[in-house]
Amino acid sequence: MANPKSEPTKDPGKSLGRRTFLKAAAGVVALPYFVPASALGQDGNTAPSNRIVMAGVGIGNMGNGDLGAFLGRNDVQYVALSDVKKNVRDSQANRVNEKYGNKDCKTYNDFRDIMVRDDIDAVHCATPDHWHAIVVIEACRNGKDIYCQKPETKTLREGKLMVEAARRYGRVVSGGSQRVLEDYRGIVNACWNGDKGNVKSINVNVGPLPLECNLKGETIPDGFDWDRWLGPAPWAPYHPYRCSGSYNINGTSWRSFKDYSGGGMTDWGAHHFGGATFAIDVRELEPEEVIFHNENGKKYATCRFPNGKLIHHNYPGMGNLQVVGTDEKGPSKPVPTYAGTGGIYGDFIDCVKTRKRPFRDIEFAVHTATVCHLFLAAYELERSLKWDTVKQQFVDDGQANRLLDVARREPWVL
Repeated sequence: MANPKSEPTKDPGKSLGRRTFLKAAAGVVALPYFVPASALGQDGNTAPSNRIVMAGVGIGNMGNGDLGAFLGRNDVQYVALSDVKKNVRDSQANRVNEKYGNKDCKTYNDFRDIMVRDDIDAVHCATPDHWHAIVVIEACRNGKDIYCQKPETKTLREGKLMVEAARRYGRVVSGGSQRVLEDYRGIVNACWNGDKGNVKSINVNVGPLPLECNLKGETIPDGFDWDRWLGPAPWAPYHPYRCSGSYNINGTSWRSFKDYSGGGMTDWGAHHFGGATFAIDVRELEPEEVIFHNENGKKYATCRFPNGKLIHHNYPGMGNLQVVGTDEKGPSKPVPTYAGTGGIYGDFIDCVKTRKRPFRDIEFAVHTATVCHLFLAAYELERSLKWDTVKQQFVDDGQANRLLDVARREPWVL
């Protein structure tokens, strides 16, 4: 990312950070006569030295739920929050401070102020989609593990950069779709234990496609940094529908619009296609072709993987996550699951501690997002496309390759 015009200020804080505390403690000779049980983790809580120090970026709507899930863990300590809405920052900081009985939680308008703090181990990100890649890559560069809400990418190019950052800096990066395992466990089990025979294909019904946004401007609310909310997206006048966190994808939320999201294809698609790729065991792969169909005005598409398995989108007459397999009993194998306790959030925290690959490792999450984006490209161009999984580009197709990424406003470039 290009250097910003104004650098964030490093907040030393009023107290020693976790790492600083441990280093300082190593040089202390005299011990206190009394050490509280809570400090040693003997009261049923986790000792402070063993807690993961966390911060949140984007803490309204889904970020509110993420914050609650992590805040409820005894092995996590929140110290900072970032959001472009002052009222959200203040209310969530009060929530954190009430949890710990102090006033130590710092709040920031600029998420980079969190990234430069060396006392923070991990971050969770629940910004709108057009911010995900920037926040994840910045976290990795600053030595922080990160849990990022789905869909992890806004464009095809972002996925490659996010995986590269995670690997280069040795970070634990987890995607955020809990439904992949929790909602779709039934169909996953049926495929993995052989009940579906040798699986050939699976269908996903999801939509709608993203919309252009031409809403007229309205007055920006007090305490809302609208320009920073837009960030890398094209400048546009404020309208509450542009930035609404509503889960409706009907033109009344940012999830509806091309500049900020991939519509239903990537929003609910991240869940459904995540479940589909898991069920038919192609999480480690990307499609090599997306085939566009237009039969009597009915448009649908199919992604074909290198092993011959197919994922359909809106295949006529098929239900969501409907599997086609052979009649005989197929091979059986154990189903991967979360590490630790506490669902997908506990999986992330456990992997931060152990440095193992999380259940929704960023590479799995990006492969799912790639399926979504390939379908979007095929529908936009209304034709079939070949995908080079190594070069991460369409094969001999300049028009399609213009869809790999979008222009970003400075300084938010990748």
